[in-house]
Amino acid sequence: MEFSLLGPIAVTTGSAELSLGPAKRRSVLALLLLQPNTTVPLEQLIDSLWEDEPPEHARTVVQGHVSRLRATLAEGGAEAYGIELTTHGSAYLLRLPEELIDAHRFGELVALARPEAAPADAVPLLREALGLWRGPALTGTVTSPPFAAAAHALEERRLTAVEALGRAHGALGEHEQAAAILYSAAVNHPLREGLIAGLMRALFRTGRQSDALEWFHRTRRLLNEELGVDPGERLRGAYEEILRAEAADGGREKPAGQARTAGTASGDGRGGASAAGRAAAGGGPQAPAGAGQEPAPGGSSAEPGADGARTGAADGARAGSGSARAGAAPRLLPRPPARFLGREDQLTALTAVLTDRATGESPLAVVAGPAGVGKTACAVQWAHQYAGAFPDGQLFADLRGFGEGDETAPAEILRDFLLALGTPPEQVPGSAEAASALFRSLVAERRLLVVLDNARSSAQVRPLLPGGPHCATVVTSRSRLDGLVATDCARPVGLHPLGHEEGAALLGAMLGPERVAEDPAAARELVDLCDGLPLALRAAAAQLTARPRWRLARLAAALRDERRRLALLSAEDTGIAAALRMSVARLSADDAQLLSALATSADGHLNASLAAALAGYDPERTQDGLDRLAEMHLVDEEATDVYTISTLTQLFARDERGESGEGRRGTEDGQEA
Repeated sequence: MEFSLLGPIAVTTGSAELSLGPAKRRSVLALLLLQPNTTVPLEQLIDSLWEDEPPEHARTVVQGHVSRLRATLAEGGAEAYGIELTTHGSAYLLRLPEELIDAHRFGELVALARPEAAPADAVPLLREALGLWRGPALTGTVTSPPFAAAAHALEERRLTAVEALGRAHGALGEHEQAAAILYSAAVNHPLREGLIAGLMRALFRTGRQSDALEWFHRTRRLLNEELGVDPGERLRGAYEEILRAEAADGGREKPAGQARTAGTASGDGRGGASAAGRAAAGGGPQAPAGAGQEPAPGGSSAEPGADGARTGAADGARAGSGSARAGAAPRLLPRPPARFLGREDQLTALTAVLTDRATGESPLAVVAGPAGVGKTACAVQWAHQYAGAFPDGQLFADLRGFGEGDETAPAEILRDFLLALGTPPEQVPGSAEAASALFRSLVAERRLLVVLDNARSSAQVRPLLPGGPHCATVVTSRSRLDGLVATDCARPVGLHPLGHEEGAALLGAMLGPERVAEDPAAARELVDLCDGLPLALRAAAAQLTARPRWRLARLAAALRDERRRLALLSAEDTGIAAALRMSVARLSADDAQLLSALATSADGHLNASLAAALAGYDPERTQDGLDRLAEMHLVDEEATDVYTISTLTQLFARDERGESGEGRRGTEDGQEA
């Protein structure tokens, strides 16, 4: 038995299609399939089925449709497939294996595809995923806003997959195929800038420069006429790359199918940035392992040799007052993270930001990302690699912004910093303002690195920032800390979950590569079940280390049980559930309730309209809440009005919802609908 949402709503068994009846009955089934294995309140069904005021007998109508659906599924042999439609108080639950739903299979295939890292594998995966579509999503349902929003969210995911397929073909040098795939989608969605940017690059690489540039000007006119806005960064970036390549080639036409070289017009728009990042990294101090003689900012040695030591001591003497020990070099960094792997792009970005002296200001980077993604490890790894560039010391503090108890007060941290810098205890000011001023004066001429871990807000960080141009600061937080970007010119460095290769490599580093190599498919599944989060993967590795006879597939099978997954991804005092609990504890009651509602979505993909329908909030309140959740990395805004919530976050929020009793209206079957 298979259920179709990606086109007309349908249920098929073998070659036969079950008769589902009128639009409202199909709509009831669609809403249950959009939230499989989740109780759907009767009131939500009523609100979704009637755009205007529902009739007085709406409850009876819905109950009748549910009753007929239950009978239809039973006639089709639902029990043999593990499918059951049950009543729970005034709510309904469609229990079934989610792989029977085409939208779920679509999401699984797209998630497996890595168009840049493994394009040859991504092409068949994405083609299979897109082949599941049989027309516009949710065809045959009523035209109410909740269904329109759900259909729009599914269509956004389809277009994202089309773009990914275009990138995969481009990575393989198959630019004609990429252009053909993207062209029809671009015609139907002329304002989707990412799609147009991909088409422009594909056309350019087939020698059709004029066509590529015409697409830009056409889209620019449409954006201005219909929305009153200018092209965004992605579209402008593609246009500028093509112009640069044209200038470099003197405007010569390339034969069709011949790809551009020289690093311009890169397939993902990151080629120029990467080159710039490498150039910035090359101009600053290099990592250890033989590169310690590279010049550090300001012309000094990256490693404090004889000249560097004398300079550092002199700087310390100038910076110190009578209360500070001249040349004191505190080393407060925690030990380097064990078995740290990957994150080359982020480490390069940190190097570019923190070794940039062109502005004459103290550089500031914010490493932000969701709970468990490895922000602290990344920041500490970089700090150890480049400690030699800061011979006057490295300071570290845990701000406990997302920890047990209260966050650390700035005055407490400043006292530790001042003591580490040689200030006698009796001369440490009592107020945070005075301590901050003394701290800035002490380090004004020093080459010092400050690492501020686990910050909750920009206000918590500002008193701790050094003011000297030779100092650098890196802050980690689950929040984006937009305030620091606005007022202190902080440069954000985002961390995302690991892909399959990086995640499997981390498992191999923890367990031994031979244990992972014997079952690579299970390793990939474990990465998926852990949402690619290093913290969850390390907890999974701890489970396997404690059970040396277990194969990876056995743990993967256990983690498939969503009721046990969060518990299994914990190890003593650490685990993904504890980390998420600290994030949710910092939310307002309204935002926590919104997150709980989002956790009931079918596959974690939704937009503001669907979120509003799930939470029962008005649009403005919903949008504000989504923005705050995205800032905290509890949801991810993949594109304009396209939000995702990770599986582990969904499971945690559902558990919290269950423990608090929200949304539960009884577990016993009520009156037969």
